[in-house]
Amino acid sequence: MSVAKKLVGQTAAYGLSSIIGRTLNFLLFPLYLGIFAPEDYGVINGLYAYVGFFNILFAFGLETAFFRYANQPGADRQQLFNRVLSFIICSSVLLTSVILIFINPISRLIKFPNQQLFIGWLAVILAVDAITSIPFARLRLENKAAKFAGIKMLNVLITVAANVFIYWFCYNVYQENFLANLKPVISKFYFPEWKLGYIFLINLVANLLLIPLLWREFSTFRFSLDFTFMIPLLRYGYPIMLMGFAGIVNELLDRILLLELLPTNFYPGLTSKGALGVYGGCYKLATFMTLAIQAFRYAGEPFFFAQAKEKNSANTFALVTKWFVIVCAFIFLFISVNLEDFKFLLRQPSYYQGMAVIPILLLANLFLGVYYNVSTWFKLTDKTYFGTFISFGGAAITIILNIALIPVLGYIGCAWATLVCYFSMAVTCYYFGQKYYPVPYPIITMAGYLALAIGLVYASWYVSVSDFLWRHLFHLGLCGIYLVIIVLIEKPALRLSR
Repeated sequence: MSVAKKLVGQTAAYGLSSIIGRTLNFLLFPLYLGIFAPEDYGVINGLYAYVGFFNILFAFGLETAFFRYANQPGADRQQLFNRVLSFIICSSVLLTSVILIFINPISRLIKFPNQQLFIGWLAVILAVDAITSIPFARLRLENKAAKFAGIKMLNVLITVAANVFIYWFCYNVYQENFLANLKPVISKFYFPEWKLGYIFLINLVANLLLIPLLWREFSTFRFSLDFTFMIPLLRYGYPIMLMGFAGIVNELLDRILLLELLPTNFYPGLTSKGALGVYGGCYKLATFMTLAIQAFRYAGEPFFFAQAKEKNSANTFALVTKWFVIVCAFIFLFISVNLEDFKFLLRQPSYYQGMAVIPILLLANLFLGVYYNVSTWFKLTDKTYFGTFISFGGAAITIILNIALIPVLGYIGCAWATLVCYFSMAVTCYYFGQKYYPVPYPIITMAGYLALAIGLVYASWYVSVSDFLWRHLFHLGLCGIYLVIIVLIEKPALRLSR
């Protein structure tokens, strides 16, 4: 049980910075909406959507390859670090140069013909992200969760503080809403026509600051480019890169298809862009599950590689996955039965009509987390191409179901397509994993806990309690029932593990 406790501690460290960072960034959303017209905000979202695809291209799947080869017997971790980072530096400089050279045709191709400056900044941001990913991976490999989380958190705080300074303080001073006597000073560096540009510039500066923050890791680096050495790592990593592309399709394509396929007047008083806004706003509440999964992945990936060498590794993997499902099922239950208390995060009543997608998306992301857990087998057996096939199968399901369901169900169809996609990926990955790397996952137990959580959510929907206080006590009681059952069933196992 000690290894599980260690994993929980590291997950908490990674999760704290991730949750706080995501929350602070989420709070910038209303700040932006108070300044930007919808078309301006569309530029931000559109360009950062492309950043998601290019982040995967710049990384080449080498972060996971670094973990895999660093845990091989007799691995020279310093040499591995030098060679992987040398390759990433060269490839990032090359890719960024290509974007900058062809920036005009690229801007026209992606439908942002007047945003060359922003695209250029984003190209540099992509390079810095890729280069710093390897030192960050080294921190995770060495179990330096506190330093990893601290640097990530500082980066977020710098970004948020700079945004608040520009888009709240400087904006209001310039508009003479307060401290009008400071306007001559503010006018020297705050230009209203730059209002979009500051977002990208702040991101660029904050990312560049990661280099001195990681200076101790960079100080040990010695340039050592060896293409022969890199071939097996790239062979291992490219299926992971393709998985990443498929994952971005699963995550983002539904929003593009919703805009294209939603029938006119499907939602009275809402255009397709308005419906997309409602779906996107409600989708943000599903990120509570995503945060838990991301925190777990940060700690889990190096943990699984390290534990693979232990005698009882399969039992450890099964135990970790069971508790992952228990915790995530509780997150799903708690948010789903208390949706009315999360409305304040959406801020505007026009978003409330889409809240039915939230439980579906929470459950979808839970299965995505299960997939990440059971996918360990193809990383440990160097059969990462299975991950590529599974991810592209998921992408196919996403495309087919969105095309079929959006005209009939609207954004509810998008949510169901996401759930079916991630459920199918988890089941398929488990099936093949039991053939090549058997792990005794307690499937019946995990399914029972998940069914319990779903049943309690249904109970909260179909038992109507009008009084505010009694309704909330009822909902908390449902969560309590889940926790009591977990304790009663798992308590004997916990005693034996001590």
